[in-house]
Amino acid sequence: MTTQLRHARIHGHDVRYRMAGQGPVILLVHGMAGSSRTWRGVMKILARDYTVVAPDLLGHGESAKPIGDYSLGAYASGLRDLLVGALVIERATLVGHSLGGGVVMQLAYQHPELCERLVLVGSGGLGREVSWVLRALTLPGAEYVIPPLFPRFARSAGEKVMRFFTERGVRAPHVAEMWSAYASLTETPNRHAFIRTVRAVIDPGGQTVSARDRLYLAESVPTMIVWGDRDDIIPVAHAHAAHALIPNSRLEIFERAGHFLHVEHPLRFAERLRDFVESTEPAVRDVASFRETLLSRAG
Repeated sequence: MTTQLRHARIHGHDVRYRMAGQGPVILLVHGMAGSSRTWRGVMKILARDYTVVAPDLLGHGESAKPIGDYSLGAYASGLRDLLVGALVIERATLVGHSLGGGVVMQLAYQHPELCERLVLVGSGGLGREVSWVLRALTLPGAEYVIPPLFPRFARSAGEKVMRFFTERGVRAPHVAEMWSAYASLTETPNRHAFIRTVRAVIDPGGQTVSARDRLYLAESVPTMIVWGDRDDIIPVAHAHAAHALIPNSRLEIFERAGHFLHVEHPLRFAERLRDFVESTEPAVRDVASFRETLLSRAG
């Protein structure tokens, strides 16, 4: 089973994505400064029974990095265009990690007919608190401070160190994932897109975009919330708060796991996701049902 990058041209921009397997569709959306590579271990397991799609969001990975809109709404629309337009996929289970969690919530909100199930993994958009490092990067002038912190020579040196330990059987998936994000920011276009993305959802005080006031809309959608109890980017308290706000949602807390729990424990994560998909009926939503939910809460 191969998860090599594929290519689509959308609105004049090059969009890269990985796709494998056959069956019901699962969309996997990565986090900030990440890419579809983060899902490779999970994809190899899930592709036995599902069609699994993992895109590189614009500004990330091997996709284009235009000067433009890096808001959650723009990302959600881009995913809709990839699924419906390029891949001819009309419905999917939406899985989002970190920033990707905010993106799939926005996608489910903007295009409810696409969302069969919702899975939030260490997700953004569920509370104000977030790592101080990300908050610091929103300060004025941060774009001028970042280049000295991410010199290109550091990428080469770091990759040699990572390769040294890997060849000797030392595995530290959380560290490797953090390094991958750091290494991507040694490239100027990546840094510029990263800063635009950070500032679209975070300010010096924390996250600026919250879905808490709209989580009731997920009542009719099977929802699973997955978090590591040692997440040092977004606190696990957000998982418990979201679970309380979404009736009948499923909460999975991975003990001794950090922010990249799907990389640290790919088999366990894939098994939990498979069980969730197999034990729930996909939501069937249209404009009429969405309107009914909105009006019932307004009343």
